[in-house]
Amino acid sequence: MQLAMIGLGRMGANMTERLIGGGHEVVGYDLSADAVAAAVTVGATAADSLEDLVSKLDAPRVVWIMVPHGDPVDQTIAGLHPHLARGDIVVDGGNTFYKETVRRAAERSAAGHHLVDVGTSGGIWGLTEGYAMMVGGDPEPVERLRPVLETLAPSPTTGWGHVGPSGAGHFTKMIHNGIEYGMMQALAEGFAVMRAKGGFDLDLAAVGEIWRYGSVVRSWLLDLTCQALAENPDLADIAPYVPDSGEGRWAVAEAIDLDVAAPVMSVSLLQRIASRDPVAFGDRLVSAMRGQFGGHAVRREG
Repeated sequence: MQLAMIGLGRMGANMTERLIGGGHEVVGYDLSADAVAAAVTVGATAADSLEDLVSKLDAPRVVWIMVPHGDPVDQTIAGLHPHLARGDIVVDGGNTFYKETVRRAAERSAAGHHLVDVGTSGGIWGLTEGYAMMVGGDPEPVERLRPVLETLAPSPTTGWGHVGPSGAGHFTKMIHNGIEYGMMQALAEGFAVMRAKGGFDLDLAAVGEIWRYGSVVRSWLLDLTCQALAENPDLADIAPYVPDSGEGRWAVAEAIDLDVAAPVMSVSLLQRIASRDPVAFGDRLVSAMRGQFGGHAVRREG
């Protein structure tokens, strides 16, 4: 099958390589000429503009977008719009807020195009292991994409599915990431408690290896945790600063809007935000309050 890939960062580049390895023809475009050149080395056809990219595709076209959420997606679709024809499919495989996807799908439909949202998980391992894909959109364009989805997935029958109408793919990926935050936080806290325990001299990587087999907490995240601890037991040179891609925030906000209690997701998100505060003003103020009302000692810096 022929398709275009816009956005050849690490994930887009890996998806392109997997698709070409599966026998698909891919036309690649990116703002970085180096990224396009790298895609050509694995068999992609280069495009130097959105117009050039569309011209290299046979109708009906499939254009897969892997760019950051927000304005970059709108700008990319706006740039494609004059060159697309009725029946063409635009796929948003990035981490987009689902309400924006619903809006964009309606706009594409009014123009005679299809928008399919593919919430994609797999990260840097997707090239070799395959991607988990939650697909939203109308049934007909999703079915047309089946050969591509079957190639990108871990197998043709596992790791992907059509979960609902436009927006449903990105919605379920958003919730997936909220769950991921909680799982990561639980593992991190457990290993931190074990590290703090004196007298046992625990080898954290070795304990994790035990848990990887037969344990109820065995998981891919645990596998990666053990790998990280084996490579760097003291996590030397790793700053306690944890970014977020935005989907955890959206998941927590959605839970609030729906009156659904999601304390694990919420606390995990707040813990990430707390990790970025080099001043910790709130903690300093609590210490000052204790000094004011109770005469408790206030630890001083320097």
